Amino acid sequence: MKTKKILSFLSFLLVIGVSAVAFAQPEGAGAAADIKANGLASNFGIIAFAAALGIGIAALGGSLGQGKAAAAALDGIARNPGAAGQIRGPMILGLALIESLVIYALIISLMLVLKVG
Repeated sequence: MKTKKILSFLSFLLVIGVSAVAFAQPEGAGAAADIKANGLASNFGIIAFAAALGIGIAALGGSLGQGKAAAAALDGIARNPGAAGQIRGPMILGLALIESLVIYALIISLMLVLKVG
């Protein structure tokens, strides 16, 4: 339990650190003019890293959520095999909703990368 808290805190710090770099203001007027001339392409590395981090977190969270949902459903079916039909439908619906969130994260990441590139 303590390891999960430490891991979630470290991932929170990582996300905050990346966003702080992404929204940092450039020094001097020359850098500001360069960013205006190049648009988003000057920040391609940061945007690509943010997209990769976002899809990685979504995939990890989705896989953990799907694993817990399937384990709980199979545990319920093992305890009461007669309720398998009543458990299977909501489980598949829940898995589909979890998977749709991961697909949304993939689409947003692709939009970020393709907008810059």
